[in-house]
Amino acid sequence: MGPVSSRLPVFPWDRLDPYKAEAAAHPDGIVDLSVGTPVDPVPELIRRALADAADSPGYPTVWGTPALRDALTGWAERRLGARDLAHGNVLPVVGSKELVAWLPTQLGLGPGDKVAYPRLAYPTYEVGARLAGAEPVVYDEPTELDPAGVKLLWLNSPSNPTGRVLTADELRRAVAWAREHGILVFSDECYLELGWEAEPVSVLHPDVCGGSYEGIVAVHSLSKRSNLAGYRAAFLAGDAAVLGELLTIRKHGGMMVAAPVQAATVAALGDSAHVAEQRERYARRRAALRTAFEGAGFRIEHSEASLYLWATRDEPCWDTVADLAKRGILVAPGDFYGAAGERFVRIAFTATDERVAAAVARLAEG
Repeated sequence: MGPVSSRLPVFPWDRLDPYKAEAAAHPDGIVDLSVGTPVDPVPELIRRALADAADSPGYPTVWGTPALRDALTGWAERRLGARDLAHGNVLPVVGSKELVAWLPTQLGLGPGDKVAYPRLAYPTYEVGARLAGAEPVVYDEPTELDPAGVKLLWLNSPSNPTGRVLTADELRRAVAWAREHGILVFSDECYLELGWEAEPVSVLHPDVCGGSYEGIVAVHSLSKRSNLAGYRAAFLAGDAAVLGELLTIRKHGGMMVAAPVQAATVAALGDSAHVAEQRERYARRRAALRTAFEGAGFRIEHSEASLYLWATRDEPCWDTVADLAKRGILVAPGDFYGAAGERFVRIAFTATDERVAAAVARLAEG
């Protein structure tokens, strides 16, 4: 048997290291617009909840506390328009990347099975398929896929990296097609609360799922909405049978969200004021960066939601990365997300106001 890592592509971010070093050598320092990691403070009420739960000597449960499950179902009903969710319809997970990477394995997929995901996509969808030994398959339109062998269909709206938002009708068609062919749908909705020029809709909304959660699961994260990437706080909502199977497997695997993080999640989902405040920060940064990059000759496509601008100068993406690195600005090359992104870069607006202003000034210098 060869090493499992031999199934996987080169870790993409390692390829960016030389450009990061060049950008860091800028006299005024690097402006890192690449990874998209939150930089603003964790809201006080969340830190307080975490600290208050710090005396947690016992093991937490994989399913989470009843208070956590109440918070998950309540938020999904309030924010997503989901109806009649019970505790069996939710499951906390240790960050959404862990879930994406290991889901095909936990579903029992393997050789002969296919995992489908958008042509431009978060690279961990492919990684998850390869870890399980399944076949990764890309699509432009999910309903045009050959359904033979497809066991898992990933939807992603708002999209990472493009920021594209699928309409309720597009989601409804995809769900109906998947149900017709007995294909499980997982909808990555981690950027749903960050719509700018469109209002993202959840796959759990009755207009999409018809009031039934059969065969569909939504993935949500607190990393971006609440600045909790360091907490690894995420959850699933949807088909109780699917989540019940995952719960059983994850119990055996010890995949438990830490007790203080569970308490912090309850606090985060119970408060909307900090989400609105963070949205305002991102809206300012987005507007400033969009104006600056367009003024520097970039064309922005999609980007109607999420934390990124999907931009091009109609040149190879690594040429763009190299040129910006000389100005001390680091962005992500579009081919990290698939060959279709080879002439684009992804620009995160998660830097501080001061760093965003620095990027704007450097772009204006030409």
